[in-house]
Amino acid sequence: MGLMEVNGIRVFAYHGCLAEESRIGGHFRVDVAVEGDLEQAELHDRLADAVDYGRVSAIVAEQMAIRANLIEHVARRILEALRAEWQQPYRWSVRVVKERPPINGDVAEAVYVVKG
Repeated sequence: MGLMEVNGIRVFAYHGCLAEESRIGGHFRVDVAVEGDLEQAELHDRLADAVDYGRVSAIVAEQMAIRANLIEHVARRILEALRAEWQQPYRWSVRVVKERPPINGDVAEAVYVVKG
């Protein structure tokens, strides 16, 4: 069993329920973890046997470019896109962080994690 993490994928996107969020956008970070049988990559040193973290980052960027009201929805889309790309029985975790959400008060971030 192995664990691959791709952390701190930075994206500027337009997610949120407020009208101004769809116009001005905001900063987001996404962390992805995948756990499963990665032994072939360990043994044979071939990208084809691995979870390509460059492709993980690209999938995150693709999904983050599609506007949504809720980070929960975006996280689920990312998870489903990752599962579609790698159909092995991996266990995924996707963490979406909305930096400085526009709410009343001094809040550093809002975070949602989906696993599957």
